[in-house]
Amino acid sequence: MSYQIMEVTGSDWEGRQPVEALTDTLENGGVLYFPALAFTLSPDELPLLRPDVRAPKSRNISQPAHGVVKGAVGSPEEMAALSGMMQRFRRQAVQLVHGLFPRYSSHLRLEPTSYRPTEVATRTQSWRADDKRLHVDAFPSRPNRGERILRVFSNVNPHQKPRVWRVGEPFEAMAQQFLPLIPGYRAWEAHVLHALGVTKSLRSEYDHMMLQLHDHLKRDANYQKNAPQTVAEFAAGSTWVCFSDQTLHAVHGGQYMMEQTFFMPPQHQYRPDQSPLGILTRLAGHPLQGARL
Repeated sequence: MSYQIMEVTGSDWEGRQPVEALTDTLENGGVLYFPALAFTLSPDELPLLRPDVRAPKSRNISQPAHGVVKGAVGSPEEMAALSGMMQRFRRQAVQLVHGLFPRYSSHLRLEPTSYRPTEVATRTQSWRADDKRLHVDAFPSRPNRGERILRVFSNVNPHQKPRVWRVGEPFEAMAQQFLPLIPGYRAWEAHVLHALGVTKSLRSEYDHMMLQLHDHLKRDANYQKNAPQTVAEFAAGSTWVCFSDQTLHAVHGGQYMMEQTFFMPPQHQYRPDQSPLGILTRLAGHPLQGARL
């Protein structure tokens, strides 16, 4: 593990207390790794550990906070078990985050829970969609104007295989290198994209920068090979947490993982100046058009 990854002891989802070092690591773009924090499946959930529970045309299985399971196939009993499994993971992820980061609690917005039963190493995708390349998360069709993307992951692999990531350099170091290569933001383009239905709302200058960084990183073969990075193996039965809009990450292998996403306005983190919005605003030297400051 590297300085970007901090190991955290304990096997309890509830009753966690805030620790300044953990908050600092998270908000500086690091990963909090809980090697003994397992999401344990019940006997009726174990049959769900197979790849064909995912619908062939779906990338992952997901469930909104107040909705039904999407992207899965199976019997009514299996769908009920899958829904219960995902709801239980959501509750435990919420307990973990609320205990560790109480300042976030009243400002978090629950996004869909996902279950990822597919082997990553053999998945074939376009370069832009290929998560085996170092990247930061950004949404082409869903501008978020600087809102944070906090994610909780758990490896539930029954064969004791790790989830293998590469974790890259700090966000600001990467941004300093790539920002000079990015074309300037043009508000009229954002209006055209929204009018055509390409984006669900107006793309801000922040969203433009993040998407450009995402694409430049994935397209640059030299950076992918030679940039500062470390390999992290997240063991079966472990959990890890990061801001995926800030942590440079790539997934190289692994199968059977749970994931919970939260969105949060950046002004409610402990150090808003350390958010990607704060960093990009500072590097740009001006307030970013349409962003959440």
